[in-house]
Parts: sequence; C-alpha cells; structure tokens
Amino acid sequence: MFLVIRMRRVLCTGLVCTIAALCGLLVFRGQGGAFLPVFSPDREPPVVLVIDAGHGGEDGGAVSTVDPAVSEGDLNLAIALKVEDLMALLGQETVMTRREDVSIHSEGASGIREKKASDLRNRVALVNNTPDAVLLSIHQNSLPSSPVTHGAQVFWNGGEGAQDWAQSVQDALNVSINIGNEKKTKPIPNSIYLMKNITAPGILVECGFLSNREETALLQQLDYQLRLATAITAGCGAFEG
Repeated sequence: MFLVIRMRRVLCTGLVCTIAALCGLLVFRGQGGAFLPVFSPDREPPVVLVIDAGHGGEDGGAVSTVDPAVSEGDLNLAIALKVEDLMALLGQETVMTRREDVSIHSEGASGIREKKASDLRNRVALVNNTPDAVLLSIHQNSLPSSPVTHGAQVFWNGGEGAQDWAQSVQDALNVSINIGNEKKTKPIPNSIYLMKNITAPGILVECGFLSNREETALLQQLDYQLRLATAITAGCGAFEG
C-alpha cells in the first residue's frame, strides 16, 4: 500500500513538472509582444473551465475508418477526464458537461436527431449558466480522403481572449505532440452549434485523426491520452479574457 501511494505521489509530481516545463516552452505573446499567463492565478474573478467531452451515448461521433470499433465519444471522454484531473492538481475550478458515456439530452426527447439537438442545447445552457465560464471542447477529427493527415489542431470562437488562448494550447501541442507536423489555429466554423451559441470564450481541440491508422492506434493508448491532456493543460495556463 505504501509503495502504491508513493508511486502515485511520484506520478503526480512528475505530471506537475511536465506541465510546468511545457508552460516554459510556450511562446504566448499578447499585444506588444508581452508574455501573458492564460488562467492567471490573480485574475478577478477567476475563470471556471467547462470541459466538454464531445458526443456521448447514442451519438458516438466520428467512427474510425481504420478501426470501426473506435468511437470518438469514448476517446473524447477519456482525454477530458485526464484534463480534469490535471486541472485539479493545479487548483483550477472545472465543470464537466458529462462524466460518462451518455447523451445529456432532456427527458422526453425521442429519436437520435431530437436527442442530439436537445443534448447540444443543454450543453449551451450549462456553459451560459456558469458564471465566468470559458469552454474547452474535446473532439477527434477524420478525413477519409487523406488517410496520411494527422495531428492535433485547435479552433477558437469569437469570445474575448479565445484566439490567444487557442494559440497557447496549439503551441503546447506543437512542441509535444505535433513535432515536425506543426498545426495552425483556425476560427471555428459558424456551423458548429455549441460554439456559435455560447456567450463565453471557447476553444475546440481536435486531438487527432481517426482516419489515420497510426494516430488511431495512439489515441487509444493511455500514455498518449495523458500526453495530450498534459499539453492541453499546459496551454490553458494563459487565458486572459
């Protein structure tokens, strides 16, 4: 028992050190080239990070074209829960849109289409009803027409500070996940209901491509999920809304 507890403490310390090291590698500049913290500890009022594990339940999201048994919703949840754990270590307040493989549609919704619409409305309501919220939405990508395409990419909505926040998370992913395959941030398309309707700053992280065989295999590995979660957490060290 003592050994197990000690190993857990070592693991936690290692994770915190890894996050700190990644934060040190980030080049996050505000106006005039000044370095800025993302979730600034002295920000008043402090932000509440809403972590959204995309899809869930009957809506499994994208299905891998190389391994149909792999569901986007399951991967999103696994990574989101790891981000939650890491944020807890750093003292950041979080709210999860879901903690299980479920849809969060309202009672009485019937049929997949109606349940999905209800689920999205409820996610929007959760964000908009959370004071001082910022939204981090976790997803997976797929591009069957280009099975070689891979890597993690960050998208941002029009909320104040969201673009710079997205860049910070992208920088962390580029130095730890996308080495030699660096990605650039992009604005979220207006067709994404959740991001279009929330009133808070939000970013969406596409963690990898389920149409790429090697990346699909990596995304199922716990250590790779933890690497993704650690990079995301490090990048979230800098939100200034």
